[in-house]
Amino acid sequence: MQPRVPYDADEKTTLWATLNAYRDTVLWKLEGLDDEQLRRPMTPSGTNLIGLVKHLAAAEYGWFCETFGRETEPLPDIDSDPEADMSLAPGEEPGDAVAFFGRARAAADATIGELALEDAGVSWSGNQVTLRWVLVHMVEEVARHAGHMDICRELIDGATGGFPPRPATDAS
Repeated sequence: MQPRVPYDADEKTTLWATLNAYRDTVLWKLEGLDDEQLRRPMTPSGTNLIGLVKHLAAAEYGWFCETFGRETEPLPDIDSDPEADMSLAPGEEPGDAVAFFGRARAAADATIGELALEDAGVSWSGNQVTLRWVLVHMVEEVARHAGHMDICRELIDGATGGFPPRPATDAS
């Protein structure tokens, strides 16, 4: 079986594959849950599965697109509501947040595919950062929240596990 992250790839491929493995885990943590379970606050601060997905989507757009001068769709207004990216807005459905995550991931992937690791941009905090730094940071960010999601999911229905099972591939 092919490893999820190749053992002998170049640096960019390794970072991107690692990011994708955690992105897939984020989506896997949602499988089979209903609307109430996805929205259910699992900590005193209100952390919930679908809010984490929305937060990660905004982070993907922010770090990979805004940093490198790429277009994004409107992002949650955390200046007026610091929790705007961690919960669904009135009328927003879980499927909307999952679709937002998918669009953010595709936009981020376009940036990753087009830039070299050494290419630099300016972050929201005004710091110059390279694509390499952003990839490392986003692996950290997505992995950290995938861990939160793992705990939330276990508390909801007892389901545990790291990475989703890989589909069988044709060896020919």
